[in-house]
This record gives sequence, structure tokens and C-alpha cells, in this order.
Amino acid sequence: MGSVALFVPHVGCPQQCSFCDQRAITGGAQPPTPWQVWQTAQAAASHLGQRVKETEIAFFGGSFTAIPRGQMLSLLAPAKEAVERFGFRGLRCSTRPDAIDGEMLSLLKAYHMVAVELGAQSMDGEVLRRNRRGHSPEDTVRAAGLIRAAGLELGLQMMTGLYGSTPEKDVETARALIALQPATVRVYPTVVLEGTHLAALYRQGHYHPQTLEEAVALCARLLPLFEEAGVRVIRVGLHAQEDVERRRVAGPYHPAFRELVESRRFLARLLPELEKQPPGAYAVRVCPRQLSVATGQRRCNLEALARRGYAVRFVPDASLAPGRFGVGPQETRNEKGKQAQ
Repeated sequence: MGSVALFVPHVGCPQQCSFCDQRAITGGAQPPTPWQVWQTAQAAASHLGQRVKETEIAFFGGSFTAIPRGQMLSLLAPAKEAVERFGFRGLRCSTRPDAIDGEMLSLLKAYHMVAVELGAQSMDGEVLRRNRRGHSPEDTVRAAGLIRAAGLELGLQMMTGLYGSTPEKDVETARALIALQPATVRVYPTVVLEGTHLAALYRQGHYHPQTLEEAVALCARLLPLFEEAGVRVIRVGLHAQEDVERRRVAGPYHPAFRELVESRRFLARLLPELEKQPPGAYAVRVCPRQLSVATGQRRCNLEALARRGYAVRFVPDASLAPGRFGVGPQETRNEKGKQAQ
């Protein structure tokens, strides 16, 4: 399922959270006009063809339900018309947990909203307070329940490495979010941007952001928790943006962050199987689409395996589904090797 993303930056947020510079995150964009919403949807529908039925028009970039009501309705109206005329699946928006109530959800449904994502960020009350979120874990629980009761798809967003958080608190946040039964989740490691409260705390020595290695390792722990619970992880790490890269002060930003995480997860699954064998040269068959994940950025997985005495060559095998692999000695690489794991 895809989306046509429309960014409504910052205008709906009642306060400035410690980590937030929506201007950088949304590329300094201005909110779209109603005409731009219509034009964007029309152009997307023309390009998508039959895929339009699996595509949503999404309002991201701020707290959509907290913007002035008149402005929100002016943006929803052309999007609603686009759904009715072109056959989009519906609308999606992101917002704050304390900007949702029953009346708002009824209004959104009337405009063909099918999914609402809540920026929970953490389920630890002290972490939320330190990061100036202005809402509580209880607000997230309440809003999530209302969204599901309204028959809308629930999406949740969390951040790792926030000021005052720990890996253990982040794992507990993931578990608390899973208990709310979302359909989707997004996981964002905290990146320190110029002009934010976190940037000041960092320069004063009060905040120590995650390293890239720490963030990758933690997210490699979190993703299986969500997936095993049937929650679809639709984003890991900030989108690659030139403005974010330019204004980043510190923190674990990488334009291919999810691939780093998936590579780490692959290594964690492969290594125990290899360690059942003596050190040596092995061919590992993988789905062709996962060759880069298996190899790792800058061949990091190959190097990690070599340090343990395993000279591995990854071999594409179209018969294997993503995530599956087969291990065999390198000299018999044209054979099928062992049963796929």
C-alpha cells in the first residue's frame, strides 16, 4: 500500500517539543493550499492507474487535527473529492494523542479518513515530560482506543534515544504500543537538529544521543517484537532529506537506516547457524532481493563473519523467500546446500 504524502508542517503543534524542528523535517515547506491538494491527487491518480485503489492521500508533517478547524476542512474537502472521483483507498493523517476525540473522529470519517497515526514517541511519563511533549501515556491509550472503536486503522509512532530515556525504556514503550493493537508503527531514532532544545542540551553536555551503532542494535531488537505481534513496521529512521542532513547536530541519522537494521537482523540469524559448523569457507544462498542486506553496508556483515573465522560468499537463489537462507560449503556452491532456514 502506498501514499500520496502532503506535508502540513508544524502549524498544528501547540508547543515545541525538545527534539522538534518541523521546518527541517519537512524541508521548510509551506502548508499546501486546497488547490495544491487537488492537483497533487489528480496527478498521482493519473500516474497510478489501477494502483490508486491501494493508495492513500496522507497528511503528514505536524498534528493535523490540531490545526485551525477551517484550514483542516479546506484541505480535507479536495482530498475527499479526489477519493470519490479517482478511487483512492482513503485518507490518512498523523496527529498528537491529545488532539483526538470522538467528535473529531466522526468528522474525519465523513471525509473518508481510513487511518490515523498517533505520535506517541514514548510511553514513559517522565520521558514525555523531559521532552516537552505536553501529553501523557494515558492520552495515547485513550486516543488509540477511540481510533480503533471508530473503525479506523491505528498507526503509532515512537522515538528511541529521547532525552531521559534508556534502551530498556524504549523496549517497554514498544511493548506498551503493541498492547494497543496498532496496525502499523514507525520507529524514529532521535536526531539532534539545529535550533532545538535538544541541541542546547547536547552542547551543554546534558544530553548524549545514541550512536549509530547503538540505534541500529536497539532497532534490531524492537522490530521483531512488532512483527511477531502482527504489527507492520512501515518506517524505521527519518526520510533522507537534504535539509535534515544539513541541520543535523548529532544523533544516529543515516539515509539507509532501515537497511542497516535489517542487515544486523540478518547477521543475528545467520551467525548461530554458521557457528554450528567449524570455521571455514561457506556459500550462503539468499533471496536475490536481499543480497545487499545480507552483505551489509560496506560489506560489514562479511567482515563480521570473517572476524569469527567464516569466509562467506552470498549466492542469489530465486527459490528462496526474503528472510530465508541456506548454508553450504563454498566448494559445493552450485548445489542446494542445507535446508533453508
